[in-house]
Amino acid sequence: MWPYEQLQKVPFVKPEKKLKHQAFIELNQKLVAFFYENFSYQTWHSFRLIAIDGSIGQLPRIEEIANHFGVWNPAKGQPYPMARISQIFDVLNKLTVDVIINPKEYGERILAAQHIRNIGPETLMLLDRGYLAFWLFALILSKDAHFCARVTSRHLKIIRKFYNSGKKEKIILLPPSAASIKQCQQMGLSIKPLKLRLVRVELDTGETEILITSLLDYKAYPHEIFKELYQRRWPIEEDYKIMKCRVEVENFSGKSVESVYQDFHAKVFIMNLTAALAYPTREIIEQESQHKKYSYQINFTQALSKIKDTVVLLFNRSNILELLSKLFDLFIKTVEPIRPKRRYPRKKGVQRKSFFLSYKPIR
Repeated sequence: MWPYEQLQKVPFVKPEKKLKHQAFIELNQKLVAFFYENFSYQTWHSFRLIAIDGSIGQLPRIEEIANHFGVWNPAKGQPYPMARISQIFDVLNKLTVDVIINPKEYGERILAAQHIRNIGPETLMLLDRGYLAFWLFALILSKDAHFCARVTSRHLKIIRKFYNSGKKEKIILLPPSAASIKQCQQMGLSIKPLKLRLVRVELDTGETEILITSLLDYKAYPHEIFKELYQRRWPIEEDYKIMKCRVEVENFSGKSVESVYQDFHAKVFIMNLTAALAYPTREIIEQESQHKKYSYQINFTQALSKIKDTVVLLFNRSNILELLSKLFDLFIKTVEPIRPKRRYPRKKGVQRKSFFLSYKPIR
């Protein structure tokens, strides 16, 4: 049982109502700030490589929760409350930099704007095709950050023209749409056309992918690096899988709106705490796997399992060095191989389930 799930026991019902979820948000902010200030974290061409993506989460069928978050009406089955989740994720250091859970009426781009207001320079954001918007690009650039986004050839005329030209790359001026002009004016952003770069990437599957980026320097960022760059976005997809299948973020301990926020942010904090504590073991694991067939990495599921048994002790003991040493030893021993180029096709049209039997829970 997770420490914060003990709140569901009868003696803890009233304290649960007094505990505010903002405490877990602040803990996570302090943890992330400490990580970047004290760890030699990984970068890409001196950029923090941040992916942004959204998801949805199923909530308990409670009237109060349904009224707050909204109800999803699927084509099949019963309606149920749903929340909109959005996060920015450091894909190289496996850390959730910022996360939001809101009523489903909030769109992914609006939540993305809330994330972007907190980013700084020397950040490169990887965006999926749902984030194509002039005003969102302008907001990122106003923070002295950069971006690389996937687009489809159907999105805009200027992109279709590039796709049909067969060129590998091209510098373009992206004009704002009427909707983006209005949004930019509301946010105090310039509506001057953006100078951006379109890049064609040929995938191993034979498909063609078009990227749009603010990295304009052909010499510093040659065409050849973009295929590998965008593929680095994948860890944010894996993180959502861990959230839902391993940590069971949709398995709530209470029946109130506040308990939804508490459980969600507490579980994200535990995931981040595990990632931060496990980070120093990376170099040791890499060294020990140098002469093996595969490179190895920490088994994050096992690491989560160990942390859930010790997290209370980490906050209660005055001296935690011995405890940390034991955790590091366990992390180094519980590893898994990295098998490059392993891919599985996505199954479309599969009915959504709350929990997946093919994944073992943390316990």
